[in-house]
Amino acid sequence: MWVAETGWVPAFFAGVDAIRLELLLFAGFWFCVGALDELLMDGVWAGLHLAGKGRTRVLDAALPAELSGPIALYVPAWHEARVIGTMLSHCLRTWPHRDLRIYVGCYPNDAATARAIAVVARADRRVRPVVVGHDGPTTKGDCLNAIWHAMVRDEIASARQYRAILLQDAEDMVHPDALTLVDEALHDADFVQLPVRPEPQSRSTWIAGHYTDEFTEAHLREMVVRDRLGAGIPAAGVGCAFSREALARTMERDDRDAPFTPDALTEDYELGMKIGRAARSRPSRAGPPQDRAGKGGRFVRVRAADGTLIATRSPFPHRLDAAVRQKARWLQGIAFDGWDTLGWASHPFELWMRMRDRRGPLVAIVLAAAYVAFVLTGALAVAQWLGWYRVRELPLVVDWMLVITTAAFAWRALVRAATVTREYGWEEGLAAVVRIPVANIIAIIAARLALVRYARSLRGEPTRWEKTEHDFHPAEHAT
Repeated sequence: MWVAETGWVPAFFAGVDAIRLELLLFAGFWFCVGALDELLMDGVWAGLHLAGKGRTRVLDAALPAELSGPIALYVPAWHEARVIGTMLSHCLRTWPHRDLRIYVGCYPNDAATARAIAVVARADRRVRPVVVGHDGPTTKGDCLNAIWHAMVRDEIASARQYRAILLQDAEDMVHPDALTLVDEALHDADFVQLPVRPEPQSRSTWIAGHYTDEFTEAHLREMVVRDRLGAGIPAAGVGCAFSREALARTMERDDRDAPFTPDALTEDYELGMKIGRAARSRPSRAGPPQDRAGKGGRFVRVRAADGTLIATRSPFPHRLDAAVRQKARWLQGIAFDGWDTLGWASHPFELWMRMRDRRGPLVAIVLAAAYVAFVLTGALAVAQWLGWYRVRELPLVVDWMLVITTAAFAWRALVRAATVTREYGWEEGLAAVVRIPVANIIAIIAARLALVRYARSLRGEPTRWEKTEHDFHPAEHAT
């Protein structure tokens, strides 16, 4: 086929070819680094599993329904009238424990949510409505702090202090054994995180489904590794509990009158990392803990006697715009704000995990570069077929990068399919592989939005509660 040698057309495509090469080198390098990181995580997890230290414990029978001390459950709510009543009713039925009290925070300008809470509170005295002293929405941390102050007033009035604080969201569905399991685990820890199990949604196989894939793999593999290595355990904001004493120490250290950072986007992650560092019982693995007087944090993965995972079931966003906003909030709070507030760490395990936590923006840039390179490759192939330009051969190093990254992608797809299949069945396991590009696209868009919002926050723009609207609760469809 004849190929043009001179003129602006071949010169243009020569520039495109050069850009493609640079993008392939950039993306290929970071893909190889990422592949090594994931293989290391796989290797550590496999080693722990073979040694019997990473296996999921299975209960012989249901746990007792009595607690070793009173526990306060915090549920912050803004525009949750549709689901809050169902959530509270389900929670009260599932957890009949006498020493449980549910504090539900709402705002004066959200009358519908307040009415839904009041209906349940009249039927069960374990529910305690808390109205924030100003209109909303502010932030989730601000709402949680209002709940904290109400709880402290109740403690003073009753002369009885709560043993721990548990966090759940208005859309959550709790497991019957979860509360007693948390109570048991808090004997040896100041912070406990249970797995999160996203609910499959037939109306959103791709958007909502990608949360299923990411949480399943993270809470089967990475969180187990973090716990066993003694690295900081990030709180997911649901299914997590903090001892009362640890929260008091955190307030004293931060010189605040409430434990949650009011202007943080991921106040749960931040608090979990502050308290959840390995305790003095594991100094050789974790280095000096942040909370020297405490017992550190634990990730507790256990199956009930009936085989179900003791986890928080929750519906995640089913629309693209909602998923992007939620991912952007996580990225900004963990990758950007977390860098500012938590800094880094000197111990290798902790440094490794913080780098993994904050790699989201870089991963998005690398993915975008790879997708652009893919598009440019297609354009160059068409140009060569039309006889406009002869595409250059790629350097050997790029060829090897492509081989390595292709093999790494195949391995990651296999691991993801296997982990999702284990929890949800083979149909979801196969879908998890197809959903990988969907997750990548959401990550790219969310990273851009997170960067824009972070830049605005540096200019003084106030933080607002960027929450997801919920139009159903899992208990409505539970069998």
